Amino acid sequence: MARVALVTGGMGGLGEAICIKLAALGYKVVTTHSPGNTKVDDWLQSMNNMGYGFQGVPCDVSSFESAEACIKQVEESAGSVDVLVNNAGITRDMTFKKMTKADWDAVIHTNLDSVFNMTKQVMPGMLERKWGRVVNVSSLNGIKGAFGQTNYAAAKAGMHGFTKSLALEVARSGVTVNTISPGYIGTKMVMAIPSEVLESKILPHIPMNRLGKPEEIAGLIAYLCSEEAAFVTGANISINGGQHMF
Repeated sequence: MARVALVTGGMGGLGEAICIKLAALGYKVVTTHSPGNTKVDDWLQSMNNMGYGFQGVPCDVSSFESAEACIKQVEESAGSVDVLVNNAGITRDMTFKKMTKADWDAVIHTNLDSVFNMTKQVMPGMLERKWGRVVNVSSLNGIKGAFGQTNYAAAKAGMHGFTKSLALEVARSGVTVNTISPGYIGTKMVMAIPSEVLESKILPHIPMNRLGKPEEIAGLIAYLCSEEAAFVTGANISINGGQHMF
């Protein structure tokens, strides 16, 4: 029987690549989407016309109650969640001087609280079955910081603290918990940056002199979700073209 993989924020550029990669490896893939998202049906139809068989479930990942309802729906329609990829995230970039409490709360709730909200629902089943994979998608900026991102960097750094602590608790039960920290990836959001800014401000700081590909991030996640990665847990794997080494 195919294992079930749940990807939060799976409709974005990176999330879509993760869903496609996991489906190609035989996982039954479910993605969350924001309640009221009007593009869900068209996206699912487009993906499923290519033979992927994705399912979409509405979920406000910042809400514990919504996460609880989401997992119940996934279990009823697809089965117990074996792989959880916490990929959903937002930005509210500005200097700390200009940042409001609402700007801080929105990012912390969506990027960090969501990791607790979603993982809390699936962990009991993983422990009972003695197998599970949790991959938390953090960021280069959670490691080195970034101007105008105190909220985002704090949330992304917090994700790895969560990873390390939970990994210690569940390691003996065959469940792994890992973080990946991508650098600049060629998603639609990054490609919308003016070319002169990319050429003068971003690429010169990447030793490989290019943006990462969503498929490269998805490949790393697929490895961490595999049987071969059973001895990898509590790790934070940097994937940034050499931009920041630690």
